[in-house]
Amino acid sequence: MRANMHLTNFDSDVFLRDTWQKRPLLIRNAWDAWHNPLEPDELAGLACEDGAESRLIVQKRGGWKVEHGPLPETRFRKLGKRPWTLLVQAVDHLVPDVAALIDPFRFIPNWRIDDVMVSYASDGGGVGPHFDQYDVFLIQGLGRRRWQIGGLCDAATPLLPHDDLRLLAEFEATEEWVLEPGDMLYVPPGFAHNGIAVGDDCMTYSIGFRAPSRSELIAHCCDHLLSEIAEDDRYADPHLAAQDNPGEICARDLASLHAMITDKMMDRDAFARWFGEYNTTPKYADQDFAPEVAETTGTITARVAAGVPLIRNPASRFSFVRGRADAVTLFVDGASFDAAGGAARFAETLGASARIIVEPALMKDAAPLIARLIDQGSLMFDLDD
Repeated sequence: MRANMHLTNFDSDVFLRDTWQKRPLLIRNAWDAWHNPLEPDELAGLACEDGAESRLIVQKRGGWKVEHGPLPETRFRKLGKRPWTLLVQAVDHLVPDVAALIDPFRFIPNWRIDDVMVSYASDGGGVGPHFDQYDVFLIQGLGRRRWQIGGLCDAATPLLPHDDLRLLAEFEATEEWVLEPGDMLYVPPGFAHNGIAVGDDCMTYSIGFRAPSRSELIAHCCDHLLSEIAEDDRYADPHLAAQDNPGEICARDLASLHAMITDKMMDRDAFARWFGEYNTTPKYADQDFAPEVAETTGTITARVAAGVPLIRNPASRFSFVRGRADAVTLFVDGASFDAAGGAARFAETLGASARIIVEPALMKDAAPLIARLIDQGSLMFDLDD
């Protein structure tokens, strides 16, 4: 980033104890030295690219109209005076300076972090009163925005009919603040909120967190299990005995049928591997960062010996699960890697820092793992360091 920005006057332990998923919190001047990491023209440029997920929301007399990107470059010159908002998802995947905004929030596990959405709004622009089903930190990057907070909502809360936006049918603000650059607002899941730009050049960075639903976990996990079950894995009863009433599904048979399901579902190690791979799967699979020419183990070892740091691809996701003894299973971009010894110690460093100086003593075990991660585009050497 242009400057290393850190949260100031912020105690993460106190925040997790008193605020996280409990109540909204406004933090004035949240950063020791705030610098807006992205210019408005750069955000507009991203919205014109195929590789970015973007939306343009224009407020009209009848409500909000949503246009999905990529947007033509000429679109912004035709917006007129109506309030409008540009939203671009996962900008941290594309802009390292935006990805660096996540680092101060690493007191929350990596697997919970989703992405950084960036919005730009003209005077009066916004997306309407709504609620999210996940935690979000709203960082004011440029200009000013009025945030209104309402009550708690749930699946039964009435919404306005709209194909693209989840707008509340009724909204009553209980708190209200105008955020200046460097201010930050935390909003827990379910709390109604409404952001309105005060003046032009209003940019907001939204750091969102994953909160998988029970139905999502069950559905995707079951899909994975089904893909691994052989067609001839069927119920069998070679010791069948006659029973008094053929209409009864007896307890013994029910237990066998139930076990056919629960034996698969209750395998914790298998679930951990599936979840690690599932949770780190790239959000945009069409973005390929793999190098054109694979790095040799010899080149990797030489660069590590010379102190060249490794950096993570901003679009990549890294997590690990501890195993027995000193072993870990590393999950990166939907792939799993079993590691022990020096490779395990190296794997643990990947989850804690975006810039890694590898200890040469670890290379005997770690070199093959580093090579595979570079080859799949998850790691690269910072040759500009």
